[in-house]
Amino acid sequence: MRDSRSVSIVRHVVLVVCAILFAAPLYIAVVAASHSARSLLGQFPALPGDHLVGNLIHVLTVGFPNTSPVGLMLVNSAIMALGITLGKLVVSIPAAYAVVYFRFPGRMLMFWVIFATLLLPVEVRFFPTYQVTAQLNLLNGFPGLILPIIASATATFLFRQFFMTLPKELIDAARIDGISPLGFLWRIVLPLSLPNLAAIMVIEFVYGWNQYLWPLLATTSERYQTVVMGIQGMIQAATSFSVPEWNLVMATAIIALLPPVIVVILMQRWFIKGLTGGIN
Repeated sequence: MRDSRSVSIVRHVVLVVCAILFAAPLYIAVVAASHSARSLLGQFPALPGDHLVGNLIHVLTVGFPNTSPVGLMLVNSAIMALGITLGKLVVSIPAAYAVVYFRFPGRMLMFWVIFATLLLPVEVRFFPTYQVTAQLNLLNGFPGLILPIIASATATFLFRQFFMTLPKELIDAARIDGISPLGFLWRIVLPLSLPNLAAIMVIEFVYGWNQYLWPLLATTSERYQTVVMGIQGMIQAATSFSVPEWNLVMATAIIALLPPVIVVILMQRWFIKGLTGGIN
C-alpha cells in the first residue's frame, strides 16, 4: 500500500507540474491581453486587468496599421482550414480505399511512395509547389492557399490502417447484395469509419488552421491574410509604436487559439475513439 500510494503521489505531482508548465504561457497571454499597453512597460502584472474585452473588440474590428482586422483574418483562416480538411479527406479516402480493396499492379509500391513523402520536410516541397502554383495563376486567392497542400500521406495511412481492420466478410456480403464498389465505400465503409473520420478531421483542421509558411508564400494581399500569419505583422506593427502594444498582440493570439481548442473540445470523444479504437 505504501508503494502504490507513493507512486500515486509522484504521478499527481508530475501531472500538476506539467499542467502548470502548459498553462503558464496561456495565463501570461491572458494577463497581458487584459491590461493597457502602458501598464506592461514596467513590472509585469501578476493578475488579469479589466481591458480584456476592449482589447479583443479592438483587434477584431480595427486591428493594427497595415494589417487587416482580426475578424477578416479569422474568416480567411476558417475557409482555409475547412478547405484543407475537406480536400485531404476527398483525396485520402479514395487512395486508401483503392490500396486496401483493389488488386492492381504496383499498388503497394504506390502506397509506399506516398508514405515516403512523410520522410521529407515540408519546407523541401515549398519551392516546386510555389512554382506550380504561380504558373497556374493561383496565388493571392483561396485556391492557392488550399489546393497545393491537400494531399496527405498521414490521412491516407490512417485510413488504410483502419480499412484493413474491417472484416473481409463485409465484402462478400456486399457482393451477394449486388453493391457496387462505390456503394460499398459510401454505404458500408464510411459509416463504419466515422470515429476515424472525426479524428482525422480534427488533426487536419488544426494543421490547416496553424499554417504559417505556406500562406506567407502564397499570398501577399491583406485580403487573404490568415490570423496566424497576421500575428507576425502585428508584432512588427506593435514594436514600431513608442509604447509597444503587446496587449493587442496577445489578445490576437488568444483569439487565434480559440477555434482549434473549441473544435478539439467538441470532438474530443470521437477524436479519442478514432485514434484508439477499431471496429467493434
